[in-house]
Amino acid sequence: MAAFPNLNSDSGLKKLDEHLLTRSYITGYQASKDDITVFAALAKPPTSQYVNASRWYKHIDALLRISGVSAEGSGVTVEGSTTITEEAVATPPAADSKDAADEDDDDDVDLFGEETEEEKKAAEERAASVKASTKKKESGKSSVLIDIKPWDDETDMKKLEEAVRSIQMEGLFWGASKLMPVGYGIKKLQIMCTIVDDLVSVDTMIEEQLTVEPINEYVQSCDIVAFNKICKRIRESFKEGHLCVYVVWFLLFFYIQFHMFLSTVVLILLWLLQSVLIFNEE
Repeated sequence: MAAFPNLNSDSGLKKLDEHLLTRSYITGYQASKDDITVFAALAKPPTSQYVNASRWYKHIDALLRISGVSAEGSGVTVEGSTTITEEAVATPPAADSKDAADEDDDDDVDLFGEETEEEKKAAEERAASVKASTKKKESGKSSVLIDIKPWDDETDMKKLEEAVRSIQMEGLFWGASKLMPVGYGIKKLQIMCTIVDDLVSVDTMIEEQLTVEPINEYVQSCDIVAFNKICKRIRESFKEGHLCVYVVWFLLFFYIQFHMFLSTVVLILLWLLQSVLIFNEE
């Protein structure tokens, strides 16, 4: 069952316009009582800003003037609307029928004739909107963990992070970050980001932005530590606010950090052991 908020508000009209983006009628494949319910809930015709809703409104208005609508619908609810009677649905309004009979034949609405320029333009806009919407939905996302190393222990890591985050582009979203010890007092910046695969290339971003002027004043090199695809189901769970998804991502990030910490500890221990052995030999 379709449901709409108050259709005399901008939010209501926007939702109706989005609903009709890929549909000719509110429900089903022919005009029904559901269309009349929504039609009656509108205090005035939608403006041209809402292309799909305006097109639908004109079509239903024409049907009511000519033959009325009698098909049953699947059900629709509109906030603040009243129930439509059988007579109002099946029979065109008397005044409208009289006015239609008085009009010239040239002004009659021809539902089966050639499309007007306005209708062709509206159809092209709808097709373009559907194509753009489909492309946007199919675009995948990835979660990337990047290591960014400074030149030395005197590099201002705060300014380094500010310089990294200053890189802004469509489809790039910076996330959490932390400083990780490398050795000899030097720390590296480890930062997460989410990218839209069709819009952002991490390799290109590193080569053309992170390691060139003016950011290379702070950045010596960059390494991709982890690169994970975000599946559609996980993205939808994020949108719905599922707590379990956030927990999984937190545990994954903690797991990566813990293993990197262990690796660092092992390297330090090996270095210390080597130093002790060399000292004993001397």
